[in-house]
Amino acid sequence: MKNTNRKFTGKIAAFLAAVMAMTTLASICASAETQTADSGAYTITAVDGDIDWSSIPELTLDNILWKPDCGVRASGQFCCDDNALYVHLRAVEQDIRAEYTEPMSPVYQDSCLEFFFMPEGGDRYFNFEINPNGALYTGIGSSIYDHTPIYIDDVKTYFDIRSDRTSDGWEVFYTIPKEFIAEYYEGFEFSGGLRANIYKCGDKTAQAHYLTWQPIDTKSPAFHKPEFFGKMMFENR
Repeated sequence: MKNTNRKFTGKIAAFLAAVMAMTTLASICASAETQTADSGAYTITAVDGDIDWSSIPELTLDNILWKPDCGVRASGQFCCDDNALYVHLRAVEQDIRAEYTEPMSPVYQDSCLEFFFMPEGGDRYFNFEINPNGALYTGIGSSIYDHTPIYIDDVKTYFDIRSDRTSDGWEVFYTIPKEFIAEYYEGFEFSGGLRANIYKCGDKTAQAHYLTWQPIDTKSPAFHKPEFFGKMMFENR
């Protein structure tokens, strides 16, 4: 009997040790997942007065999806004050396509940089799509199937759009007034954060390409996917 009890007790101890080890491993894995998810967040710098873009952190579009890598690269910078969100997007791209010159054109067919975003807790996102000519398409919706274009008079002035060619590609700057966002999200302030993704595409360029800031898990090109948006936090003022 004594030997049997010792064997039984030993089995219980071994079982408990295994359970504790599995619990510890699960806790470590959960912690790692949380750190990985949080590590992708981008902080939108608070500014006051003239913007020194050299001091604004840059995010890069590191996910090359759906097509082979053709050497195109892209990045973005974001900052804000009490009145507006300021956007700078840049592409390293040699074979630039810039056919469209009018706002609300299908600029995704050209060399195109896109910023999709919505306030945290929102159910509709804005999409800003722009080409090297500064031709801007804007819209709002919950998906590509529930989407409304936003028409604005004198859009280049309203969003203060500037586009330039660079030695290795092109870049754009534009301003999104707080009042524009508040028209769709009443009481909006630059606090808390956004859910967002940034894209580089060019459906009819010499080499079609699709780059994203946050990864998208679909079999074919699809940018209207808010479930894959990442986190952008407003810096405390």
